[in-house]
Amino acid sequence: MECIFCKIAAGEIPAPPVYRDDEVLAIADINPQAPTHLLVMPLAHHANIGALSDADDAALTAKLFAVASQLGRQHGPGGYRLVMNTGGDGGQTVDHLHVHVLAGRAMSWPPG
Repeated sequence: MECIFCKIAAGEIPAPPVYRDDEVLAIADINPQAPTHLLVMPLAHHANIGALSDADDAALTAKLFAVASQLGRQHGPGGYRLVMNTGGDGGQTVDHLHVHVLAGRAMSWPPG
């Protein structure tokens, strides 16, 4: 598989985990947009949130956001932002579902 996040999840590309369990992995972004910029992703490959559809996928989506929120609280006690980009127009650059956790500075609006 050519997916960089799948290779990271499989241990083929080193990336120290910030969080890992049997379904979800969180790592630091290599191009951070905030003092804390983490990526929370499922270990299983899903292209984006639009690729999820059934009840099992709803549980995975909830888990991704629960882990992202937990990490946000830990790394951004003054507040944090969760972002999920979908598709090219949505700003998605890696076709593997992931949630960005941004913290450590004040966030502006609109974001982009």
